[in-house]
Amino acid sequence: MMEPKSLRVGILTTDTPHHTRFVQALSEKWNIVRVFEERRAISATFETNHPFEAERDAFEIDHWFGGKPTGLSDVCDVQTFSDLNGEDAAAAMRDAACDVHLVFGTGRIDQHIIDLTPDRIVSLHGADPEHYRGLDTHLWCVYHRDFRGLVTTLHKVSPKVDRGGVVMKMPIPLTKGMQLYQLRKANTEVCIEISNRGLDMMAAYGQFISQPQLYIGRHYSFMPAVLKDRCVKQFAEYTATL
Repeated sequence: MMEPKSLRVGILTTDTPHHTRFVQALSEKWNIVRVFEERRAISATFETNHPFEAERDAFEIDHWFGGKPTGLSDVCDVQTFSDLNGEDAAAAMRDAACDVHLVFGTGRIDQHIIDLTPDRIVSLHGADPEHYRGLDTHLWCVYHRDFRGLVTTLHKVSPKVDRGGVVMKMPIPLTKGMQLYQLRKANTEVCIEISNRGLDMMAAYGQFISQPQLYIGRHYSFMPAVLKDRCVKQFAEYTATL
C-alpha cells in the first residue's frame, strides 16, 4: 500500500469557491502536485443566472474562508488553460507526471488526455449518471422532485460524457430547513469524502475498482433561470418536512 503523500495527484477543475475548498481539503492528506484550471467559456443562449447563486457563493466564502474571497492560487500550485484538451495543457500534465487525475467541474475530457493516466483518471458527477447526465444535474433532480437522486458519483472518465464505470456513489445529506443555496456546500463535502475514499482505493490496490453503467441517463443542459425559481421553492418545501 502506498503512503498518501507518495501518490502524485493532479486535479482538473475551475476556479470557484467550492472547487477551491475541495482542493484545499484534499491537500491536507494527499500530494496535490498541480491543479490544472480550465477557463473555457461556455454559456447558454438564454438567461441562466439566478439570485440564489450569489447567495450560495457568499455563504460558501463565509463558511469556508471566513468571508475572504479565496481562489485556487491561494491554496495550491495552479496552471491555467483556456481548454484542458489543448496541447499546452496536455504537455503540462505530462510534465507534472501525476499518478492519478481527479476531474471536478470541467468540460468534456478528450481521449488523448485520458490516455495520459489510463484508468487512473476519475470524475465527480452530481447525481447518478445512469439517470442524469450533463449540466446542472442536481438542479434537475430538484426540478423533478427527485430528492433521492441527490447523490454524488465518482466514475472513470470516458470521452462519452458521464459514461465511465462507476467507482462509488454517496448520498448528499439534507437537513430540516436547509435552503437551495446550501446544497452545493453539502455536495462539496461529499465530493471530498468520496474522493478521499477513491484515492485510498488507489493507494491500497493500485487501481480504481469500478462497475460499468447499465443505463444511459438523460442528458441535460443549462437550467434556465426561470426554472430555478421552482427549484428554490420545491427544495425549501421538501426540507421543511424532514
